[in-house]
Amino acid sequence: MAEKPVKPHYHGHRARLRQRFLTGGPGALQDYELLELLLTFAIPYSDVKPLAKRVIEHFGSFTQVLDASPEALMDVIGLKEYSAILIRLVKACSEYALKSEALKRQAIKSLDNLVEYCRASMGGLLDEQFRVIFLNSQNEVIAEEIVHEGIVNQTVVYPRKVLELALKHKATGMILVHNHPSGHLKPSVADQELTRALVKAGQSLNLTVHDHLIIGRHGYFSLAEQNML
Repeated sequence: MAEKPVKPHYHGHRARLRQRFLTGGPGALQDYELLELLLTFAIPYSDVKPLAKRVIEHFGSFTQVLDASPEALMDVIGLKEYSAILIRLVKACSEYALKSEALKRQAIKSLDNLVEYCRASMGGLLDEQFRVIFLNSQNEVIAEEIVHEGIVNQTVVYPRKVLELALKHKATGMILVHNHPSGHLKPSVADQELTRALVKAGQSLNLTVHDHLIIGRHGYFSLAEQNML
């Protein structure tokens, strides 16, 4: 009688990973094990633990893996298109859920959800990005626009463009948001000049700038909280 083929050792390991995740959630797994478990859904017939460790070592952290572009992910030997898409899909689903909660049409009573969404979607960007979140008279979020990508200052973020978008959305208020890839959250002189220019421009249309948020990977700075508007 022919012998049954022996299952590779990692089959049992995968089952144990899944069970630990189901029982204890992500906190029950180390970073590389979370990525390893994720990769099992894209790479079914291979031991992916070495690959997971190599990917995290390459990018520096689990969070930076999620922030990486598909092209950057596929630069890692052994990580192919399906795996890169799956990793980016996890990141995109997380951002979408946070955005749905933070930007749903309700009055903003706390910055917590908004900051959490902005940190998830902007905190890991390698380049600066300037966004405007538009509000109606009840301080409900009605739209979000990416106004500029690149170095943010008064010369590239034209107040006129922001005002045109405010008129388009029939907004009465707005929250300015941009990220600092360096991680330094203190507003620069250019940040403060830009804020003053937009506050002044908005006054002509009875458009209120409620805040200017500077977003980093590990925190944020609110100009309104620091009485700098």
